[in-house]
Amino acid sequence: MGYPVGDIRDQVAHLGRSAVAAGLVVGSGGNLSARASGADDIWVTGAGTWLDRLHPSAFRRVRISDGAVLDAAESSADSGVDGTETGDGADRAAPSPSSELGLHLATYRARPDVNVVVHLHPQSVLLLDALDEPIRLITTDHLAYVREVVRAPFAVPGTERVGTLAAAAVSGGANCLVLANHGVSILAGSVELAHKRAFCLEEAARLTYSALVLGRVADLRPCPPDFDPALGKYSLEP
Repeated sequence: MGYPVGDIRDQVAHLGRSAVAAGLVVGSGGNLSARASGADDIWVTGAGTWLDRLHPSAFRRVRISDGAVLDAAESSADSGVDGTETGDGADRAAPSPSSELGLHLATYRARPDVNVVVHLHPQSVLLLDALDEPIRLITTDHLAYVREVVRAPFAVPGTERVGTLAAAAVSGGANCLVLANHGVSILAGSVELAHKRAFCLEEAARLTYSALVLGRVADLRPCPPDFDPALGKYSLEP
């Protein structure tokens, strides 16, 4: 079965359910956002929303250029879905945007090529970062989807500094960012690609941790250097 199509919030909700099921975030931690390619507004999850219980009314629409939160009429204009309708016949007040809205807006402003920002708290990634252990990219999927992992120093969650540091860290084109003692920020051009990227990053972290437990991390064989992720195959074939 293919990835969900239609309202982009349905795609983000699918990612949220998968992330919680995989243990990449617990409770109402984490936040997600997405936009139509090139648009000046995003759908971002509301403050306190559980990522495995998302529905269209759990999002708020926010303009990237000035951070303005759009009202219900503006929020539903392009989606065909009422911004306050729960789907069970009950109306629900539109939530406030996530407390990490600044992280999302700063990222989109720094990276106009990005259409999705996923902020999660994957345990293996964060454990390795707390141990000052770099994540090793071992498989071809790691190279194809993760490619590079960058890091931003600690900043108090929900503050403007989180967004400032994150934007600076990814401005060079990296799509996997570790926020020290906090979480990760995954960037992509589509929800499906962000989904794959987030899962591959945590898989690489788990493999790295397993090698550490075995005392063999120094013996890890990296993916062959002649593998070209852009081609999806080895570039130096016999």
